[in-house]
Amino acid sequence: MANEDSHDYVVPEGEEELDTPDVRGYDFRGEFDLDKMLDSYATTGFQATQLAEAIDIANRMQEADATIYLTFTSNIVSSGLRETIAYLVREGYVDVLITTSGSLTEDVIKTAKPFKMGDWNADEVALRERGINRLGNLFVPSDRYVWLEEYLYDFFDDFFDKKKIRTPTEFARELGETLDDEDSVLKQAADNDVPVYCPALTDAEVGNFLYYYRQSYDSDVGIEILDDYDSLIEDGLLADTTGLIAVGGGVPKHHAIMTNLFRGGADYVVYISTGMEGDGSLSGATPSEAVSWGKIKEEQTNYTQVEAEATLVFPLLVASAFKQ
Repeated sequence: MANEDSHDYVVPEGEEELDTPDVRGYDFRGEFDLDKMLDSYATTGFQATQLAEAIDIANRMQEADATIYLTFTSNIVSSGLRETIAYLVREGYVDVLITTSGSLTEDVIKTAKPFKMGDWNADEVALRERGINRLGNLFVPSDRYVWLEEYLYDFFDDFFDKKKIRTPTEFARELGETLDDEDSVLKQAADNDVPVYCPALTDAEVGNFLYYYRQSYDSDVGIEILDDYDSLIEDGLLADTTGLIAVGGGVPKHHAIMTNLFRGGADYVVYISTGMEGDGSLSGATPSEAVSWGKIKEEQTNYTQVEAEATLVFPLLVASAFKQ
């Protein structure tokens, strides 16, 4: 009897037949087909299946002619994903950008001076002595920021000559108009009339240089953020349908979902994140948590989260849902 009981515990009986698809991955025999491989992600499992859901939702955003918000943090522009974002803007696939201040400064730097591949395990003290800053396995020599300071000081003179108090969207648009690089996110946004919201504009070199500029040249200049917040809310209220692709977390992600709250929530949402839900942070918060706040509409199939590092999966999302 004891053996029979233990056998039931180890091998429980069950007769239920599931009607869900079989788990099956891509068949690499024969000629390789990227589209078919990405299609197979739906039945591969784990985060591959989450990415397949994200591709489906991004397609549905476009079919619904949604106003698409793309939010991202500065490390995305630090990496080679800068070119991916510029492509989405250039081709008219996104309508609103929300990002951090570092994205703006690094986009400007890259129009003149590239970032360089580095090493995760570099000697930090030696890098400091050489005037090299490390972003993961990317190296950014300090001379880039020396150049940026001179560029922005010249820009500030013209920018604040028009009005003393400006908004972050005005800053991004007029800065983009000065750039001559087809891979620049700011240039493409300016050329294609896509607003770039940066609610934390002072949280990078822009803030440092604005501080010095106001101290040394003109104490009356300033940045006003509430006008941009008004515009973001009001434009969302006018949109029939909204879609959100959040690459990373932080202020950009929350600004998008928070302003969508005023219209009853975003209609379609994709998160790409490595944030941990267990710490209660916004960066780690799932789409379902945003549903509880009313920031995302509560339909079961209109949102998903891909728990993965963006450089691995964002290009695949763009390739399948937009390029193809």
